[in-house]
Amino acid sequence: MEMKIFGLFPVEEVQVHDISLVSYINLKSAINLHTGGRYSNYAAGKRNMNTLERFLNKIMRTEKWTGKKYSAYRALKTAFEIINERTKENPIQVFVNAVENSAPREEVTRLKYGGIAVPKAVDVAPSRRVDIALRNIAMGATNASYKSRKPIEECLADQIILAAKNDGSSFAVSKKEEIERISASAR
Repeated sequence: MEMKIFGLFPVEEVQVHDISLVSYINLKSAINLHTGGRYSNYAAGKRNMNTLERFLNKIMRTEKWTGKKYSAYRALKTAFEIINERTKENPIQVFVNAVENSAPREEVTRLKYGGIAVPKAVDVAPSRRVDIALRNIAMGATNASYKSRKPIEECLADQIILAAKNDGSSFAVSKKEEIERISASAR
């Protein structure tokens, strides 16, 4: 049986091109995208959770969408239909490309040497890379739709398409470039 997200988009043909993110971008674990925190009891549980469900949970972090999972689900489904119309590609593949392009490889941490905090550039763990990418894509879409006539569905589609193209006008890609620029100066 072929698994399809939202009953429309097949998952089998989706490829993750970034080798470090292959085991952290999970698209095959759930059909209904609502596990109810089943994997939250142990540290690496989010690896087993569908990445699209994690993205839905990131969308629900803002005031307007807090706790409204079905509304976020409908918005994401409509956004994927918009992506499919605009790009003529599988929107799940476009989403995976967006996550890969907006995941930072390096960030800054603060080390204390005798009471003085010194910034130090460090590599980012793959799990954190996916978390940051999902959060920034969701934040970019909610910020774009805030006090705007543009609905969240179109803003989500725009952010995902721009991030998949690695466009600097995408909120997630610009945040990634900013983080990597700051870490390059802290080397």
